Amino acid sequence: MIIFLRIAFTFVLVTMLCATSWASYQCALWKTPQALVTHPWFIATLFDCYFGFLTFYVWLAYKETGWFARVAWLIAILLLGNIAMSAYMLITLFRLPTGASVEEVLLRTKK
Repeated sequence: MIIFLRIAFTFVLVTMLCATSWASYQCALWKTPQALVTHPWFIATLFDCYFGFLTFYVWLAYKETGWFARVAWLIAILLLGNIAMSAYMLITLFRLPTGASVEEVLLRTKK
């Protein structure tokens, strides 16, 4: 399972980096048309996205015991979204042996 998760989150990270790079070369973020930014579905999608980020962060804050790490990851997630989330998961997954259980991924480790 750990190998599958490493592959899956690597795919997410690479895909998000490619999509974000491509979009950045097409149009600067601050030049997004006002008609798009004020569209109700754009706003609803942003709420959905950021509530998803915060849901992931609640689990991350449980896993991490240090306040500096918690704050740093919160800022990273709010600024980078799935790029930061997949990076966190890859760091977590590569700290574990290949034969680790899913519980070891999800639960806080005793230090």
